Amino acid sequence: MIAIKKYAAIDIGSNAVRLLVSNVIEKQDSETQFRKSSLVRVPIRLGADSFVTGKISDSNTQRMINALEAFKLLMKVHGVEHYKACATSAMREASNGRAVAQKIKEETGIIIDIIGGKEEAKIISSTDLKTLIKSDKTYLYVDVGGGSTEFTLFSKGKIINSKSFKIGTVRLINNTKQENKEAFKKVENWVKEMAEPFKKISLIGSGGNINKLFKMSGRTEGSPISYIYLNAQYQFLKKMSYDERITELSLNPDRADVIIPATKIYLSAMKWSGARKIYVPKIGLADGIIKSLYYNVI
Repeated sequence: MIAIKKYAAIDIGSNAVRLLVSNVIEKQDSETQFRKSSLVRVPIRLGADSFVTGKISDSNTQRMINALEAFKLLMKVHGVEHYKACATSAMREASNGRAVAQKIKEETGIIIDIIGGKEEAKIISSTDLKTLIKSDKTYLYVDVGGGSTEFTLFSKGKIINSKSFKIGTVRLINNTKQENKEAFKKVENWVKEMAEPFKKISLIGSGGNINKLFKMSGRTEGSPISYIYLNAQYQFLKKMSYDERITELSLNPDRADVIIPATKIYLSAMKWSGARKIYVPKIGLADGIIKSLYYNVI
């Protein structure tokens, strides 16, 4: 006999707001399985508010309220038993982030947990990532978001170090060149220091942009993308206009601009760590929220 439960996670990021519904399958004497049932993504770019003006706008606050009301109905239809909503860097850094969270609670009943960078990295590392990691290998896990990027170094199945940096796709688009240069330098120093003791490192990438790049590559699930391929794709994307990326590559408007800085972050991390390939398991914060919620970690 098996028992199937429904869990959900709401991920309020800097580039989009997502609802992930998963089937949690319990079977006696077997490990619990987590299978994605539904994923809904709404392109509310909170980072364009937070990283430019320092606060979430009234219009985006209302859009979030509308989105979360819709998510509540979807969770009801799915029969979700437990859920959790987490917000990351855009809400975290906005001067009115907590006030917006309170307004959303009053309007929708949904409590938003505004999490820190370290907590975000911890939740992400609680995903099925460990089942993908070979015990004798070293990996640098890179989760690129709109406002921040989480880096976690694994070696021989254990976490060596983890750090969150204020270097995300929406932030890179809105920051000055000098600010971006300084941000990249901080990441470069950390990655090189962490990678130095290890002879061979592979990257594991997560986030909507690397998932899209992997899909565009046509590779089979589990196969890595090479540095050479990713760099060629980066040069190809840069040559295209924003409009061409939408019309010729069928990218969503809110993906067509951020995919370039995202690719640059992954390529830079590969270069600094010496990695020649990147694996794309299609997991992220929302998956981590569900697992952490199930195991009462958060």
